[in-house]
Amino acid sequence: MRIGDKLIGTISGIQSYGVFVKLDDTHQGLIHISELRHGFVSNIEERYRIGEEVDVIVMGIDEYNQKISLSTRALNKEKLGRPILHKHFWTNYRDKIGYKTIAKQKDAWINSAMKRISEKKQKNSTFL
Repeated sequence: MRIGDKLIGTISGIQSYGVFVKLDDTHQGLIHISELRHGFVSNIEERYRIGEEVDVIVMGIDEYNQKISLSTRALNKEKLGRPILHKHFWTNYRDKIGYKTIAKQKDAWINSAMKRISEKKQKNSTFL
């Protein structure tokens, strides 16, 4: 069994946080409530029943305690919300200020840096 494998399992337990799935005689995994389906899951017991077969995909395998994370949500190709019509970049391009904000501070930054450099040179020259 590897991450990404698509399997068919049998629901062996239902808890408020997810659904346990028996994959074979020796392996059992958990579908966390967030991986059951897209959107809000109000009541797991209404949708899933013990003994029911379910298609899952292996999302992760913990090597130390052999816990297997499963998902049914990853198998669904549901599209939620409106389609993205354009990319949104987090910029202030609408302000059309360009280099102005940096230009205002540039002289102060340069003066501060030059002052530190000259102070360092003076300290080094006094030690020689």
